[in-house]
Amino acid sequence: MVIVGTRSFISVLVLLFIRSKINKVKFEKPKNILPLLIGGFFYMATMILFVHANKLTFAANAIMLQYAAPIWACLLGWYYLKEKPFWEHWFALGLVCVGMYLFFGNSLGGGSLLGDLLGMLSGVTFAANLIVLRKYRNENPLDIMICAHMMTFVCAIPFYFLHGMEMNTADIISILYMGILQIGIPSAIYVYGVKRISAVQVMLTASIEPILSPVWVLLVTGERPGYIAFAGGAVIIFAVVISSIITKRRENQNISIASP
Repeated sequence: MVIVGTRSFISVLVLLFIRSKINKVKFEKPKNILPLLIGGFFYMATMILFVHANKLTFAANAIMLQYAAPIWACLLGWYYLKEKPFWEHWFALGLVCVGMYLFFGNSLGGGSLLGDLLGMLSGVTFAANLIVLRKYRNENPLDIMICAHMMTFVCAIPFYFLHGMEMNTADIISILYMGILQIGIPSAIYVYGVKRISAVQVMLTASIEPILSPVWVLLVTGERPGYIAFAGGAVIIFAVVISSIITKRRENQNISIASP
């Protein structure tokens, strides 16, 4: 909780800076507080649940369960946003499931029931946050992410007193990296994408994230994943690219038909 809270505090500073540059003002009162609190709560829950899931079960279990989020986003987006998934989305969802299993199959373990449950819940809250972002995409959804990180920091405050905060230089660099490059800037980019594509397509695209982790490990340490893992990653990327192309072509056709 100390790590999560500190990372979120740094992310708030980064996002406030980005917000000021986008809006050309340092602060502008949000029009509606309720979506900030609801969307912020869901993303805060996602971060906290996922961290605890990693503590209680195998990392591969937690990742696979969280990245069932496209399925939840598909169902919630269909019900709440009326964004009906097309056949390419269902096709891509199936391929992503296959790719995830190929990629993480060798790392899956028995884990613990509580850890697996928290991992699954993190996927549900991840999708729920996305639905709120999409619903209020015409306002300022970046405020929802700022609120989420502020709420996470506030929840972590008691743990600073319980566990203290003794950090060396390496710890400080790591937390700065997480706050700025892992969470802060990506949150702003994520919101930019959410405003422009459907909920299910957002989650399908986000499913590329976990398969990039070993790519970074390969580049930094030289540790090479197995061929089956590479195959799983290729399946996921193929699914996302094909579904995106088909959806974009459909949108272009609809625009051309609607044009006089």
